[in-house]
Amino acid sequence: MSKKTFTVTADTGIHARPATLLVQTASKYSSDINLEFNNKKVNLKSIMGVMSLGIGKGAQIAISAEGNDEEAALQALETLLQNEGLAN
Repeated sequence: MSKKTFTVTADTGIHARPATLLVQTASKYSSDINLEFNNKKVNLKSIMGVMSLGIGKGAQIAISAEGNDEEAALQALETLLQNEGLAN
């Protein structure tokens, strides 16, 4: 299993548009991918799960992936978060 931690930098946090981008990116991979925030863990391939967390600016989040393409999945999600100015 691979895991990375990020700090949300976007003023609006992880709202509908970035959540959709994250879900679309995660869905391209066969690995199980989870998003953790405030001791809650949701499937990153579920838009409703991601939206239910209410992640705001300054939040510490962790993304974990487990499967045959876990490294590629985490790299793609990290690149998305940085390129969209969502987290670092």
